[in-house]
Amino acid sequence: MSSSQRRPEALTPRAIVEELDRYIVGQREAKRAVAVALRNRWRRQQVPPPMRDEISPKNIMLIGPTGVGKTEIARRLAKLAGAPFVKVEASKFTEVGYVGRDVDSMVRDLAETAVSMLREEERERLRPRARENAEERLLDVLLPPVRPARQPMGSLAGSPAAPEVPAAPAADTSTRENLRRLLHEGKLNDKSVEIDTSDTPQSFIDVFSGTGMEEMVLNLQSMFPQSKRTKRRRLTIPEALEALTEEEAAKLIDMERVTKEAVRRAEQDGIIFIDELDKVAGRETGGHGPDVSREGVQRDLLPIVEGSTVSTKYGPLKTDHVLFIAAGAFHVAKPKDLIPELQGRFPIRVELDSLTDADFVRILTEPENALTKQYIALLATEKIHLDIQTDAIAEIARTAAEVNARMENIGARRLHTVMERLLDELAFEAPELGERTIAINGAYVRERLQGILKDEDLSQYVL
Repeated sequence: MSSSQRRPEALTPRAIVEELDRYIVGQREAKRAVAVALRNRWRRQQVPPPMRDEISPKNIMLIGPTGVGKTEIARRLAKLAGAPFVKVEASKFTEVGYVGRDVDSMVRDLAETAVSMLREEERERLRPRARENAEERLLDVLLPPVRPARQPMGSLAGSPAAPEVPAAPAADTSTRENLRRLLHEGKLNDKSVEIDTSDTPQSFIDVFSGTGMEEMVLNLQSMFPQSKRTKRRRLTIPEALEALTEEEAAKLIDMERVTKEAVRRAEQDGIIFIDELDKVAGRETGGHGPDVSREGVQRDLLPIVEGSTVSTKYGPLKTDHVLFIAAGAFHVAKPKDLIPELQGRFPIRVELDSLTDADFVRILTEPENALTKQYIALLATEKIHLDIQTDAIAEIARTAAEVNARMENIGARRLHTVMERLLDELAFEAPELGERTIAINGAYVRERLQGILKDEDLSQYVL
């Protein structure tokens, strides 16, 4: 279990909020809501079976402008819990009968994600054993075992028996062990070998996946099983050992058990994040055009969110206990414009706050993955040591807030635009500058960004 994941019983709501605070600034109400929802899943598992099946997750609707952390909260929550997570955009779905993806595909994507997670966990668990097998295969390539000599063809029945041919000597054990020692010490790393590895070409069925033709794909996959073949490749010793380890791990994995556990985990712990739900809000008014299927998409979403069984290539998957988190800006349409049945399936609604100058300052400094820390790490690879001073951060935050106020408000994403503009010339010249320390202060920021603030037409700087 990675350091970012903890045991379920240790994930108290307070601990979840503290973990989210490491990456996301503000939005305490939203963090509290998702923390309680995640804790309730653990509580449900502790309830005796008759009542356990009756407890359904309390789905959440996050309402707020773009760039304030809606998606990041859901993604970090899923990573923290080690839960299968899928993000979909409601605007990509169409009503049944229209060209486009049907809503069932989000559940199939969840099953695919769960299987990938479980397969990776099994691969890591079996890696030591797979490494040993791969090492033996590699030693067989470096020192092929000597085959015993063939018995000569005997004479006809009744004739004297042919003399016994002595068996071929076994491979020199000491030589093999010397090779093994050299392999462990890395003294063979500059050598190359030719090995045969499995090569599974892309099936024509895979081409149609994700195009709204999932039902047809499921049927075709059972009719056309993929063929397995090998491919000879020349690799260095470390590359060959890694390739053989991956292949051996794949052989050791019990896929039947993995798929069964993956479906169970998707059903019990899965999280589906439906973004841009406001884009399909609105009642039909008898008009024509692309908006005619909005309510149809909502009605197709309804049984999935309520709880239904969806066919996947790994078997049926029930969505009764999948946690759904919906999000949208709801600038034009409002939550009340959704059909009443769908509104009722998202009982918890949280409005996220717009970001201020002070929030931008915190975003640039506090999170472990803060933007300033990312740029410092990037330029450090060119031996450029950035010293971003406090007044520079305040100026960057003020500029981003002002541009958001004068143009479209895209929240924290505006910081990416401003930082790219600020460090554009430095990033271009860095390879020729040599090792040095460059101080970024408020005056430097104002000089580099004055063009943005003077130009009323900021379209060229919009992210």
